[in-house]
Amino acid sequence: MSSKTVDSMAWHASKDNQDGLMRHLRDYEAWKTLDQLHPELANDYRNVRLGLATDGFNPFGTMSTNYCIWPVVLIPYNRPPWECMKQTSFMLSMIILGKQMAGNEIDVTYNHSSKS
Repeated sequence: MSSKTVDSMAWHASKDNQDGLMRHLRDYEAWKTLDQLHPELANDYRNVRLGLATDGFNPFGTMSTNYCIWPVVLIPYNRPPWECMKQTSFMLSMIILGKQMAGNEIDVTYNHSSKS
């Protein structure tokens, strides 16, 4: 939607990897496997690929206080490597607060299957 970033967001599809070295996530097997598994998404280069990163910390600086904050950051992997890992590209999507660390219990899908 921004004319300033439209070329940058298409970089992963428009630039060829000339030397075969892995310089960006698009050069890795996982990216290629995702393209094979979901060709309907891979065919449109405008689809945004996001990475999710999080790490918790104690805001009070003392471990005797049982409280944690977990910022969850999204990173747009469509952009070239010199842009996608800049702080200006990061998107703070949510902050998880609690008395216990979230760890591996972060679930954003809310997909509960019923067991009969």
